[in-house]
Amino acid sequence: MTDALKRLSEEGVAIWLDDLSRKRITSGNLAELIDQQHVVGVTTNPSIFQKAISSGWGSPRASEAERGGGYEQQLTDLAARKVTVEEAIRMITTADVRDAADILRPVYDATGGQDGRVSIEVDPRLAHNTGATVAEAKQLAWLVDRPNTLIKIPATQAGLPAITETIGLGISVNVTLIFSLERYRAVMEAYLAGLEKAKERGLDLSKIHSVASFFVSRVDTEIDKRIDALGTDAAKAARGKAGVANARLAYEAYEEVFAGGRWSTLENAGANKQRPLWASTGVKDPAYKSTLYVDELVAPNTVNTMPEATLEATAASGEIRGDAVTGTYEQSRAELDAVEKLGISYDEVVQLLEDEGVEKFEASWNDLLKSTEAELERLAPSEG
Repeated sequence: MTDALKRLSEEGVAIWLDDLSRKRITSGNLAELIDQQHVVGVTTNPSIFQKAISSGWGSPRASEAERGGGYEQQLTDLAARKVTVEEAIRMITTADVRDAADILRPVYDATGGQDGRVSIEVDPRLAHNTGATVAEAKQLAWLVDRPNTLIKIPATQAGLPAITETIGLGISVNVTLIFSLERYRAVMEAYLAGLEKAKERGLDLSKIHSVASFFVSRVDTEIDKRIDALGTDAAKAARGKAGVANARLAYEAYEEVFAGGRWSTLENAGANKQRPLWASTGVKDPAYKSTLYVDELVAPNTVNTMPEATLEATAASGEIRGDAVTGTYEQSRAELDAVEKLGISYDEVVQLLEDEGVEKFEASWNDLLKSTEAELERLAPSEG
């Protein structure tokens, strides 16, 4: 059942779960996935927390234990203290990340800090504010207070200098919402600049880690939609190829940057490479194999963060054939060129996806604010 997952690990791909909830922590499910399914990390985002924390709310048939997915007691305590809704969410989410980090601590120790990590994202409403993002990253690192945490910062234009400053403070970062090759190169530049700042400050570079979350399936979803609108046979031949091609060319960029002289100087000072992380790996189109974005993106020193459905599909039917990326760059460029020749603008698509990604996370965060506020009001002690 787990042979494909084991093979994936042997090929140098770290398997991270793209999900977290208190129920997953307290039930022992996360520990089980680590022990049996080769999971060595966890990623979260505002949408994941919105789903986890809001589960069961508003259902009159839910039991006290079921309401809020295990968050009821903490919410009751927070309501008694009359905290703001923003503080309540921060206390809840950082508690989950802290507990998950403790469960993953043996993996962190065994891998020298490379894996065994849990990511938590800065408030998505700050995506276009550099200073506030850095301040939020510092606060989250302090609140969680675990060495195996990664602070997620979006790769917006304002996010790039925030990445540099946060890394420069010695805080490990998961850069998220990367869609374009140009932006990915800028992310790696921001990471190197951050390491140089950290070195100037006398920090131990070996303690700083980072991954760059390059999104895959959303690229196919948007481009396939435009291909389908064209409706020609020539257009249909390009379906389902852009996402993998884009990610493979990102890996080519990674190889180039981390073979250069600037990196060599930092590596000699003890720095760690910023690993590419394949995000959005759940297949959205049922016409495609459920493990498409796993099987076709096997490459050394990468991370694949999977929703549980993709993890299970990989365990059951993944086809791990070794390195599926190195040496595919000419073909990948041809596949992206074919899309451009159809009149579909790559630059327009990737900018749209970044904008939508920020908007979706912000919408999830706002939904979480509203539902949490309602629960705090419901649980507030009566006056008198």
